Amino acid sequence: MLQWWCLFKFRLATFVRKNEAKMIEKIAADVSNELNVTPSKDFDGMVGMEAHLRKINSYIRLESDEVKMIGIHGPGGIGKTTIARALFNQLSVDFQLKCFFGNLKGSYGSDGIVDHDSKLCLQSQILSKVLKQKDLKIHHLGAIKERLQDQRVLIVLDDVDDLEQLEALAKEPSWFGAGSRIVVTTEDRKILKAHWVKNIYHVAYPSGKEALEILCLSAFKQSSPRDGYKDLAKKVAYLCGNLPLGLHVVGLSLRGDSKHEWENQLSKLKSSLDRKIGDVLKVGYDRLSDTDQSLFLHIAFFFNNQAVDHVTTMLADGNLDVKNGLKTLVDRSLVYVSTSGCITMHCLLQQLGRKIVHKQSDDPGKRQFLEEAFEIHNVLANNTGTGSVLGISFDSSKMNEVSISKRAFEGMHNLQFLRIYGRYINALQISEDMEYLPRLRLLQWNAYPRKSLPPAFQLERLVELHMPMSNLERLWGGIQPLTNLKDINLGYSKNLIEIPDLSKATNLETLTLTSCSSLVELTSSIRNLHKLKKLMMMGCVKLQVIPTNINLASLEEVNMSDCSGLRSYPDISINIKDLDVENTHMEAHPSIGDCLPLLEWLRIGGINLKRLTHVPESVTHLDLSNSGLEKLPYCIIGLSRLESLFVYRCRKLVSLLGLPRSLKYINANDCESLERVSFVFSDSLREIEFQNCLKLDEESRRVIMQEKVYDSICLPGNEVPAEFIHKATGNSIIIPMDVDGNASFSIYSRLGFKACLLLSPIKYSHLDIACLITKGGVTIRKLKWDSINVSHFLTEHLFICGGNLVPGRPSLDGTANDILFEFSCRDSFKIIECGLQILSGETVWTGGSRDHHTYGDGNYEPEAVQVSQREKVQSSKYKCCWSWLEKLCSGKEDEEHDDFFEFSDFLEYYEFEEITDTTTGSTPIMTRRRIYY
Repeated sequence: MLQWWCLFKFRLATFVRKNEAKMIEKIAADVSNELNVTPSKDFDGMVGMEAHLRKINSYIRLESDEVKMIGIHGPGGIGKTTIARALFNQLSVDFQLKCFFGNLKGSYGSDGIVDHDSKLCLQSQILSKVLKQKDLKIHHLGAIKERLQDQRVLIVLDDVDDLEQLEALAKEPSWFGAGSRIVVTTEDRKILKAHWVKNIYHVAYPSGKEALEILCLSAFKQSSPRDGYKDLAKKVAYLCGNLPLGLHVVGLSLRGDSKHEWENQLSKLKSSLDRKIGDVLKVGYDRLSDTDQSLFLHIAFFFNNQAVDHVTTMLADGNLDVKNGLKTLVDRSLVYVSTSGCITMHCLLQQLGRKIVHKQSDDPGKRQFLEEAFEIHNVLANNTGTGSVLGISFDSSKMNEVSISKRAFEGMHNLQFLRIYGRYINALQISEDMEYLPRLRLLQWNAYPRKSLPPAFQLERLVELHMPMSNLERLWGGIQPLTNLKDINLGYSKNLIEIPDLSKATNLETLTLTSCSSLVELTSSIRNLHKLKKLMMMGCVKLQVIPTNINLASLEEVNMSDCSGLRSYPDISINIKDLDVENTHMEAHPSIGDCLPLLEWLRIGGINLKRLTHVPESVTHLDLSNSGLEKLPYCIIGLSRLESLFVYRCRKLVSLLGLPRSLKYINANDCESLERVSFVFSDSLREIEFQNCLKLDEESRRVIMQEKVYDSICLPGNEVPAEFIHKATGNSIIIPMDVDGNASFSIYSRLGFKACLLLSPIKYSHLDIACLITKGGVTIRKLKWDSINVSHFLTEHLFICGGNLVPGRPSLDGTANDILFEFSCRDSFKIIECGLQILSGETVWTGGSRDHHTYGDGNYEPEAVQVSQREKVQSSKYKCCWSWLEKLCSGKEDEEHDDFFEFSDFLEYYEFEEITDTTTGSTPIMTRRRIYY
């Protein structure tokens, strides 16, 4: 017995000695971990990080005992890992058990399969990290649940690229204890959705201002460009596409470089992709299937920034599953599809696509896609193209005059997309008529030099035929199989004398023949085009014959302006909604209402229009510009739906009386004989323009200036009217505010203002006005009134506008007593004088209460309003207005839009709403849309 006891003591002592070091090491590590609770400051000051963390924390909600899984999704190089590390750093102090499991992409199952042993290895690693036990061994896949189901843990799984990885590491919430948080970052949104992760944060590209700051921090170690580098830095940021990884890598490579070296880098960025950036981006491409890789390359070369429906149609004849493939590319952040259905691929991913194709072969003629002008010239000139070539996009303006053989495309029997374009219309020459063109889906050849297409050209696969400014006289003979053809554009082909038989083009949607000045007759075969939506024939001056007694079921827009040979309305469809027959000899007659019962836009102006007896009641926009009318036709008075009236440059027009109450916009600019204006409008009126109407009588001027409109009024005048009681010379005016409570006005109790600016004469400039409202140096409001109209003031003019005074974002200085209104103009407009009216709630300028554009996330809460002020206003008689004002400006600042607008910069940003074209060749008339920041 004594011998056994001695043996036991010996073995125990030996065991203790062997494990003492390990035990001490573990105790020290545990104590260190417990004491080291102060988060690192590695991520402090990182551009945009605070906003990212704020938004993700809205999903985290640490106060909840529910187990939450949160996804962070975005393209490669966007900063997902950095954000996840910053989040882990922020949350670590609240969790005793935590783990950041990084670099999962491709770690296991590189062939797409994560086998049982790989899953065991993954679970072993994560448990070792969470429990702080080295080389922990497990023997079954229930180990994580077994050990962590009662533990509150924080786990970040970074760069997951396989659903089986996620299933192995965090199959379901029940694997973890109450209050646990599992964060997953991935480029593939489908993984998150398949794992039923509901809270997904999409990491968006930084704003322009943030991108510039990221670049500067890497290149200059400061948040703004060094002196003299601002323009260069902006160009580099643009070429990096605002991708954080690209901005950081390129910025580091430029650190300490001269301006000349920056210029050299710019040219490199336009044509090549940095290796480090390419390696990151290519991982997502490599994991695509062969067909999805092919779709990626098609988009990179031919279909970036194009509509989904268009791309689906163009690729329908191949083996690509566009619908599902596009979904995969979106899920993996390789493309983005806008709400309007437009596909967008990041510029660096486009560069990746070019790099991949370039590596397919040293011989350009054996690659799938050709884009480099020099390489294309060599392939076409030497007939070295092969069956590998699927698409050619040739900018001929990058070369001097180029000559190609009549058999240049003979070897490229699989060519589907041919695009030849350029600024110089005669850059590409063919000495003889082409003998061969492949069975193309897209044929875009600007300024095609020959008189006809190859007689053997097979058209059955053709979807788009774009050959503007060509030398074509005829296209093809006879009846051709054109069932796939959707779009024809032969605009400005001045030698074109004949449109081919289109009877088999039953899916054609758009036919553009603009300024085909030799064309006399529109083919009778259009009677078969029942899917035709747009017929554009403006400027076909010799056009005389149009088929009649047909009704095209889908035709909605017809433009035959400046077709001076036409005498009667096109009797081709009763479904037309938009008709332009300006500068023709057509005259509206009563039967037009029966022929065009759905007509909304009617442009019928021009010097030949002397009288107008009938306009369909359905018309909402009427353009009589450049006509010889002397007074407003009686038939217009009863148009109850009319919203826009254009009488621009009607030089004989004397009066505008009895206008419909429904009008929202009037353009009577350059009506040099106009004397009398009289109307009664509803509150729907948006904008009134009477530029250069120098004969307006005083009563008409008074009526115009007293109108309450949404946007603005412009008319001749040489002084600010007396009703604008606050006046100042120049472009700014200060409104005093008393401290003793007898304020000239209160920013809260009187919500509106009306301004009048006296502007100097100007020659051809855009009339864009901006207003900055400040109190004590703090911005309360920024407003803009923009127009794409080119204004030409013969004399001084008055510009009247207004808006609501809404508490701004920064804190108001309670000691400041004055409100400063500062106006500015785009280009060379000069503000001679400005005047201001402060409006009470009952007479407030209506512009502030209409639909307008706001920037931010819609949930911004104005810091400028103190709680006591808010309560005071909410209890006042303006409570109904206050609720609207709070809604307008409520919520947190959105960093994506807290960007471009220093006041000196914000004049460069515009938003317009198109109204119509005016005279031939003139700039389209647009309405201003006020933009709020």
